[in-house]
Amino acid sequence: MSERGRLGDFLYARRSRLRPADVGLKDYGDRRRVAGLRREELALLAGVSASYYTRLEQGQSVGASPEILDAVAGALGLDDAERAHLHDLADAGRRRTRARRPRAEHVGATTLHLLSTLESVPALVSGRRADVLAWNRLGHALFAAHLSPESPERAAERPNLARMLFLDPHTRALYADWESKAKAVVENLRMVAGRHPDDTLLTSLIGELTVKSAEFAAMWAGHGVHPCDVAGYEMRHPLVGTLTVTQQSLNLPGAVDQHLVLAVTEPGSPSREAVTLLGQAATAERRPRTEHVRP
Repeated sequence: MSERGRLGDFLYARRSRLRPADVGLKDYGDRRRVAGLRREELALLAGVSASYYTRLEQGQSVGASPEILDAVAGALGLDDAERAHLHDLADAGRRRTRARRPRAEHVGATTLHLLSTLESVPALVSGRRADVLAWNRLGHALFAAHLSPESPERAAERPNLARMLFLDPHTRALYADWESKAKAVVENLRMVAGRHPDDTLLTSLIGELTVKSAEFAAMWAGHGVHPCDVAGYEMRHPLVGTLTVTQQSLNLPGAVDQHLVLAVTEPGSPSREAVTLLGQAATAERRPRTEHVRP
């Protein structure tokens, strides 16, 4: 993070992507020393003084009101997710909370029961930092058949969806459009980081991925923000071949920062048949082997 801080970095990244024509300003063709709008231009659009906006972007003003933040968001053309992220960053700057190690995440019995009832849909439960806290039989078979089915039950061995996507070649090969999936994961992770700047485990994960993956570092530097809620993906499974799924992430009631991730296929489609075949294979794999004793 630069000296501007998280809020300043986000504002700078969003200002840099705009051009005068994007916001209805005349572009006289003058050579600009920096990409995007000048601070003075953005301040004019937001209805604040240039000196105030400069202090805000440089991290020297942490008392911006919600109204001013909304004005800046409007000037930048932020969508709902980006606007919420802007407010999260400003709130974190005002709180000045100390970094702390969060409590261990656990899956409740009700959620585990829900997973067990989803016999025909690949599903898993992800935590705040994209750790896999639990999965059903099909979820394991689709997303990580190369890992132990019991790995989510052991905190030290829990798979992490972001780490797997960037550092695990098996997971990377699952997605035909890996870049699209990776971008979605990074943008969702940045939203979470904005809400929980004091989470040391989350900070450690981001640092690890930044060091180990140049692709992650480049995507993270883009400051993209978007919830990972619903998206379609073409997957290339090593056992059942190509299938198209809609991945949906649903908030679990009563479980803070836990989401139920489903991989839904269209009824009657080849993809649904592939999931059925995958389930049969997974059942056969887990069925206890019996020894045949000759009489």
